[in-house]
Parts: sequence; structure tokens; C-alpha cells
Amino acid sequence: MLSLWKIHILHHAAEGPVIGQCMLQELREHGYEVSPGTLYPMLKRMERNGWLRSRADAKAGPKAPRSYRLTSEGSKVLKLVLQQVQELRGEVLK
Repeated sequence: MLSLWKIHILHHAAEGPVIGQCMLQELREHGYEVSPGTLYPMLKRMERNGWLRSRADAKAGPKAPRSYRLTSEGSKVLKLVLQQVQELRGEVLK
């Protein structure tokens, strides 16, 4: 199962494009201690899995921030995970 912070990334990417630095701040606000050395490879892996698609402004040069958007495959993963979370919630809160 995906860790909760990865689900958080998918959730925010479903709302609109996310930038790594902004996502780091968002995750920290929710208590996740994720370093850039963990986040950026994970974003790339999520992109390779087909869950996210990224873009960078070519005019801004090689260090331009990349924005990540949820793909249709990522949307399916998010939907499945949210169903699993709801099921778990029902079991735990009985």
C-alpha cells in the first residue's frame, strides 16, 4: 500500500499541478518529515509509473521547477486507495 504522504501527493495533484518545493512545505505542515532527496525521486517514480505527468518551462533553463499533474492512471490509483482507506476506516472505527 502507498504511504500516506504519497496519497497526499496524488490528492493534491488531482486538485491541480504541484511543484516539488510547495509539496515539501505542504507535507511538512501535515507532519510528514520528507526530504528533497526522498521527494524528488518519488515524484520521478510516480511519473514512471504513469501516475503523474510533469512539465518544466524550457525558457527557464535546466533548473526550472517542474509541475506535476495527475494522469488518468494516477486518478485510478487514487480512487482505489481512497476506497481502501474508507474500508479500513470502517473496520477500525467499529
